[in-house]
Amino acid sequence: MIDPDIPEDVQEFATRLFTMAREGDLTLLDYIDHGVDVNLSNQDGNTFLMLAAYAGQEELVRGLVGRGADVDKQNARGQTPLAGVVFKKEDAIVDILLAAGADPHAGTPDAIATAQMFDRADLVEKMQQ
Repeated sequence: MIDPDIPEDVQEFATRLFTMAREGDLTLLDYIDHGVDVNLSNQDGNTFLMLAAYAGQEELVRGLVGRGADVDKQNARGQTPLAGVVFKKEDAIVDILLAAGADPHAGTPDAIATAQMFDRADLVEKMQQ
């Protein structure tokens, strides 16, 4: 549910920003460079990083991580970007998030449990190193 106290034009702008994250639109990084919070989350608790990672937007994920996005920030369902990309089989983004310090034990289910659920022993091993 959208907060009725937030002006409609602000809601529309925020919606556009989250769409940019899903679509991998690097213009989002310009907005962040000009003051939009890199860890802003939508009504479901999903950050730009969560949406970009889940959509396989590798270049945008790199840009968001480089601008200080919280790699372990959980959405309203307790999911982390790392667990999401394990589920989506986005191995390159798994590597980016791990290199940025993502905790494979964060969230519910955590990334290791997600990898085990999908028979990804290779990722379980990588995350336990």
